[in-house]
Order: sequence, then structure tokens, then C-alpha cells
Amino acid sequence: MSRGHQEHPARPMGHHDDHGHGHGHGDHAAHGTMKDYVTGFVLAVILTAIPFWMVMNKSISSSATLGIVLLAFAAVQIVVHIKYFLHMNGKSEGGWNMLAMIFTIVIVVITLSGSLWVMYHLNHNMMPTMSPENMPTETVPQSMQGMQGMQHGAAQSK
Repeated sequence: MSRGHQEHPARPMGHHDDHGHGHGHGDHAAHGTMKDYVTGFVLAVILTAIPFWMVMNKSISSSATLGIVLLAFAAVQIVVHIKYFLHMNGKSEGGWNMLAMIFTIVIVVITLSGSLWVMYHLNHNMMPTMSPENMPTETVPQSMQGMQGMQHGAAQSK
């Protein structure tokens, strides 16, 4: 090996190392620029500050509507993180990253919606005799009617 630098004996002639910078020559994955990171950071801060302000100022009185709006902001922030910080798009790693992301989203949606469905129906399906209209009214025992704070029960017994 008298060519100036030595080849690794296990590699064929002409194939070089990745030169110590951690990326092979065939790696053409999208890397973010400083502008991308700053844009992602600013968007993330805005998408956090607006919902925080909405909750603190009670700008939406209906809690159901507020929850939907907050979920929408959260979904947009997830997209911002995926694009600007994880650098995922339809082209990265031949589309396998995006396919894995879609599969994960489907599994999470199925799990969450199933859990919410079960919890919603638990109250309806469990212990029908424990509904509020079937519950006995609370009465104060005779021995406690003279105690302070038990006037309601004492007034009823007179």
C-alpha cells in the first residue's frame, strides 16, 4: 500500500470512511438550517402562548369548545415539531418514517377513542340501582340531632 493513505483491509479498494463527521456519502436526509430551527421555535412558542392566554383569561366560556380549540392548537404544534425539529416529510427514508407516523397516529386514535367510549358507557352500564334517584336520603341519627351543624335534621324531627 504505497498510495499515500492506507485502505482498511476489510473494505474494497476505493471505499472510504465517512471522514469522521458521522454522515455517510449516501445519507441525503433533510437537515435543518438555523432559520428552520428559529422558525419552529417561534411557532412553538406562539402555539403555546395563545392557548395559555385563552385558558387564563377564560376567553371561551364553554369548556367543551375550549377543549376542542386547545386540541386543535396541540395538533398544529405536533405538525410544527414534526416538520421543523424532526425533519420528517414524505421523502425521508423512502417514506417509511411517514408510514410509521401514520400507523402510530391510527393506533393512538383507536386507543384513546376506545378508552373514552368505555369510560363514557361505564356510568350508564354499571350498578343501575346506584342512580341518584334510587339513593336513600341522608338522615341524621337521633343521637346526633342536638349537635351543632345538625339543625336541619333537628328541625325535621320536631
